[in-house]
Amino acid sequence: MSLARRCGVHSAAREAACAAVRQQAQAAGLQQVRVAWPDLHGSHRGKTLVGEAALADALQDGIGMVSTLLLKDTADRTAVPVFEAGALAQLPGFGAANNVLLLPDPASFTVLPWAPHTGWLRADAWWPDGSPVATCPRRVLQRALAELAAAGYSLRCGLEVEFHIHRVVDDGLAAELATGSDAAGAWPAQPPTLRHTHAGWHLLAEATADACEAPLHIVRHTALGLGLPLRSLEIEMGPSQFEAVFAPTDALTAADQMLAFRNGVRQALRRAGYQASFMARPPLAGSVASGWHLHQSLLRADGSAAFPPAAQAASPSAPAAQAAAPSAAAAQAGLPSAPAHDARHWLSAPGVHWLAGLLAHARGMAALCAPSINAYVRYQGGVMAPRAAVWGRDNRGAMLRVVGGPGDAATRIENRLPEPLANPYLMLAAQVFAGLHGLRAALQPPPGTETPYDAAHPALPTSLAEALQALADDPVLLQGLGAPMAQVFLAVRRQELARHAAAEDKAQWEAREYFGRY
Repeated sequence: MSLARRCGVHSAAREAACAAVRQQAQAAGLQQVRVAWPDLHGSHRGKTLVGEAALADALQDGIGMVSTLLLKDTADRTAVPVFEAGALAQLPGFGAANNVLLLPDPASFTVLPWAPHTGWLRADAWWPDGSPVATCPRRVLQRALAELAAAGYSLRCGLEVEFHIHRVVDDGLAAELATGSDAAGAWPAQPPTLRHTHAGWHLLAEATADACEAPLHIVRHTALGLGLPLRSLEIEMGPSQFEAVFAPTDALTAADQMLAFRNGVRQALRRAGYQASFMARPPLAGSVASGWHLHQSLLRADGSAAFPPAAQAASPSAPAAQAAAPSAAAAQAGLPSAPAHDARHWLSAPGVHWLAGLLAHARGMAALCAPSINAYVRYQGGVMAPRAAVWGRDNRGAMLRVVGGPGDAATRIENRLPEPLANPYLMLAAQVFAGLHGLRAALQPPPGTETPYDAAHPALPTSLAEALQALADDPVLLQGLGAPMAQVFLAVRRQELARHAAAEDKAQWEAREYFGRY
């Protein structure tokens, strides 16, 4: 019996799709097809198939991959002692570096725009007996979205992603004689020597965009060639810093698109002598930290927007003078007069509860939205980066920015907490787990703020260690992740923390760990 049948995904429609993939590969004269799986860190791992027979076999029976790849930290060190007795007792399916099988999804087939004669397929991880791998990040999001669908909603997301592009001066791969230093052959390797692509400190400058046309052309060609809904490419504030904005789509597609963009532009730019980095703040003088702003809203089962409020409602708890005073944001947007602090004026009841859920789980969510040690520099004084678990009406200093209001079908909540390095499947799943809790418990948010950096507000974690502890103390998020995924995520990140604490040069550790690889 084929793996597709053991997994329960075999169908006449899938068979037809597999046949179409083989026909397209042959018609396009492809010499190879990459089968890729999204790992814990938001990178694609996989193998390259050569020949039509190998492709046909993989589409039915999968392709083997060592299971320890699901347990790796950012340096590819295995975080669970797989050869020790009892170490895998709480991780069903895992053995002593046994195999998982990657079964390609024929619907994901594409021809890579930067790699000649090369096709690409995304795969899901299964155990050989056909049972799903619970520690697969994409599966965590699928499960979360199924819960949301059972509650009568779907999640729609739009992405704004900041990142850096530098020109490679020396890739650092030249062979060297042993000198007593560990610089050559370090694990992870030293990042390349780079120079800036633009000087920065000139936000949205058209002249800078023109000067950076060469790398931006590669980014644009790559994104559009992958079928991604790229809306704009922008010059950000810091040296060599850019931003890409994408049209909204359903949550699972948005997560797939984030990974495709991140991995695709890194590969395409590297071929042309550039390095793209999604590390929050690169270890280069003058660098400005990058964020990933996630716009989210709910759709009802009939496809209608669930966040716009049906009508204005006066706040019975607000002082009369405050309730009568129109907010500046409302006046500028041409919306009815309403106090900016009352979420019920800007969001429907489901939107209000969703907002409250995101706030209630903000501290635990931080570990999934900002999983690197480096990310936390952004929350300690960064301009327009959140420092507290607060919301604000069109306020870019708040963690949650509420945009829209009565009569606006595009009403949404922008979460400004994530870093661009975050695993999109786990990050989006965290929104669902938190938001669903808000819906089910009918949580109410505190008043919105116009002063998001007030020290009296509930602070976000200031370190990965603090965020991991908050996640470990959050039963809603842990239950959502599932025991195996939670165990692996915490073990991997805590191993990274221990290695970072033991490093003599912590800045160099972060440069090797994140900058050269992500």
